[in-house]
Amino acid sequence: MADDTAAAAFLAKAERSLAGAESEFVNQRYDNCANRAYYACFQAAIAALLDAGITPTTRSGRWRHDFVQAAFSGELVNRRSLYPPSLRPVLGQNAAARHTADYGEGSVNEIDAARALMQSRRFLAIVGSKGDRT
Repeated sequence: MADDTAAAAFLAKAERSLAGAESEFVNQRYDNCANRAYYACFQAAIAALLDAGITPTTRSGRWRHDFVQAAFSGELVNRRSLYPPSLRPVLGQNAAARHTADYGEGSVNEIDAARALMQSRRFLAIVGSKGDRT
């Protein structure tokens, strides 16, 4: 088992990011909602990876987005069956919404922001229910 303190810290960050996404949605800032919804899942996925004893592969010890997405889906969903297959596409889908919000000429609409938020709520509920964090 990896460092439980680090996993708990990332899960706490995920919960704060989700709260930010909720607030941004209520205030009709859908681009910001999509951004925070993605980061909520990204941070929760890091917590799940740490719980499973998986650490970053970079020399700097930083979590790369492509690594987190691939390791969560490939290792924790597909190989170890620790999480349901329904979570497999969430990081990628929310990343696509974030890219539209952050880098695209267009904006995230209310429906897509609501979808990202709903997926993030479910992702955190499932990831947060695993492990024995304090």
